[in-house]
Amino acid sequence: MTDNEPRYAEPAELKFLVDAGAMVGGSGRYEKYLGDLTGLYRDTEAFDRALASDDGEPTYWVQTSSIENGDGALTIGISTLNPGRVGDEFAMTRGHIHGRAQCAELYYGLSGRGVMLMETLDGQTRAIEITPGVAVHVPGHWIHRSVNVGHVPFSTLFCYPTDAGQDYEVIARAGGMAKLVVADTARWALRTNPDHRGYEPLEVAAS
Repeated sequence: MTDNEPRYAEPAELKFLVDAGAMVGGSGRYEKYLGDLTGLYRDTEAFDRALASDDGEPTYWVQTSSIENGDGALTIGISTLNPGRVGDEFAMTRGHIHGRAQCAELYYGLSGRGVMLMETLDGQTRAIEITPGVAVHVPGHWIHRSVNVGHVPFSTLFCYPTDAGQDYEVIARAGGMAKLVVADTARWALRTNPDHRGYEPLEVAAS
């Protein structure tokens, strides 16, 4: 190859170990423990009890593959969320909106049963249940959070633009999401969060 010839990223093979909620061939991984989620659940007494009896296992973990950067690049990965409840709220991820809010994301159910809770800054809410074989397209400008409403680990394959970025504080600044996913006779239900103060406008990121 000469200096004038283009240099391309090397194609990658990814293997998803569904039973283990893991991916082989990724380039990154992070884990979140219950202690990292202080302030996420409304029932603080139930959270303190759960923390006191916590077994030290991750609440959820994420593995990613990003083989190139910049315009047009994709990040692909797997997110696995263990089952559980704190009070009547189901186990959940922190949730985020993309730093470049116009960027969309795809989630595809691999195992377990979960809910993708989505909200816009102007107050719209959607909640779509995800089971194996079900995909949810999260459009740009939607805050989104995964919730495990089942009894086994909930794993999804996801894909988003590598340069999308994540704003994880948008929810905390608003006093939590506008809706809570809680236990119900019909498995789960949405309940209004009385602490929610409304979302602040975001700074517009460069496209």
